[in-house]
Amino acid sequence: MGFRWTSPLAQVLAVGVICFCCPGMFNALNSLGGGGQVESNVGQNANVALYTCFAIFGLLSGAIHNKLGPKWTIFIGCTCYMLYAGSLLCYNHTQIGAFTITAGGILGIGAGMLWTAQGAMMMAYPREQDKGKYIGYFWGIFNMGAVLGSVIAFGINFNLTEAKSLGDATYVVFLSLMGLGTLTALSLAPASSVTHSNGDRILIQKFPTWTGEIKAILKLFLDWRMLVLIPMFLSSNWFYSYQFSTVNGRYFSIRTQSLNNIFYWASQIGGSYSFARVLDYQGVNRRTRALWGLAIISFCFIATWVGGIFFQRTYTIDQVKPNHDFTEGASYVGPLFLYMFYGLNDAAWQTFIYWLMGAMSNDATVLSRYAGFYKCVQSCGAAISWRINALSTPYMPELIICFALLGASVPGALYLALRIKDHSDGEVEQDMDGKLEMDEADGKHDIEQH
Repeated sequence: MGFRWTSPLAQVLAVGVICFCCPGMFNALNSLGGGGQVESNVGQNANVALYTCFAIFGLLSGAIHNKLGPKWTIFIGCTCYMLYAGSLLCYNHTQIGAFTITAGGILGIGAGMLWTAQGAMMMAYPREQDKGKYIGYFWGIFNMGAVLGSVIAFGINFNLTEAKSLGDATYVVFLSLMGLGTLTALSLAPASSVTHSNGDRILIQKFPTWTGEIKAILKLFLDWRMLVLIPMFLSSNWFYSYQFSTVNGRYFSIRTQSLNNIFYWASQIGGSYSFARVLDYQGVNRRTRALWGLAIISFCFIATWVGGIFFQRTYTIDQVKPNHDFTEGASYVGPLFLYMFYGLNDAAWQTFIYWLMGAMSNDATVLSRYAGFYKCVQSCGAAISWRINALSTPYMPELIICFALLGASVPGALYLALRIKDHSDGEVEQDMDGKLEMDEADGKHDIEQH
């Protein structure tokens, strides 16, 4: 069968392109430290507002997605990314941070909607044996956006060797690409129209009542599978403030920050896709793959963050900004490789989280709630970490907190990985009041094999 726009793969690739244009460009800006502004406190506080609102609306976005569908949920989210980029452009001329911080809060609402819808599509649309592959495809396309954004920033700011805010041209280019992503969102097909090559449709529950949907979301706080993953969810974006602001934004010149981010996001592309293929390997059962995945990411983050401790000992918050440049040669290579491995670890960590949640259900409605819960907890962690960073916390304690949270995530992930079975085809029924009822033949719905 030839190309079909309503195929699961086409839709996941489309949402990858959308995230290439919107969150990808945002990541390119955010990873410069302070959104590309010399006075990084504005960008840091905007991130606090962003992730605080993201936490609240991430939890509610599952219900919004299940009511509106992916097209309108993602479209609304994309417009908020444009508003935020526009606020940074405005700040270049007004130096009034209130608008940027407010736009950050609004972006938190939109980001919660976009990422919840994206997560549901990425986990529910593929068949079970292809979930890792689809996650890898999405992550690769999405991070190409951050790579492109970093290339644009590097090219425009190549002649800058001292700390200086990004120019208007950079923000205008980012705004244009975000606009393209926003328009692309309008082309997404309804989930009910998406079919596999053999005609099978995506599993979707009928939207009950708003009360029933809210009850279903609140029940996630009693679901042991979600509870054991909370440390992993919490840690998954916590380290961004340290990596982007303390390492990249503090240690390097503005043009070198852009160059570093090209490698950082490129590392994410390779890391996610190669790790996803391990998670999809059909030569062993899914529980074994889950344990392999956990072992790999645990080894990688320990090795990388131990290296980070040695690097962090070379400068402190009390020093004048080092402002190191890529022209320094051999002394630049070591910090660059550390930063690249930070990016690779991030991709593997989040790929594993999505793969674990995808192993819990095949229902797009259920998975949108899981994705929303994940983004809620993740954003709580990010809001706290950006606030810690904005308060000028000494760098080594900031690093140790990141490292400790990653380590604390392993026991819960191991507990779940040991209970993963090969199939998650059970359905969840809803009565007219929205009450969830497990398929009796399934028992535990998505962990037990059928």
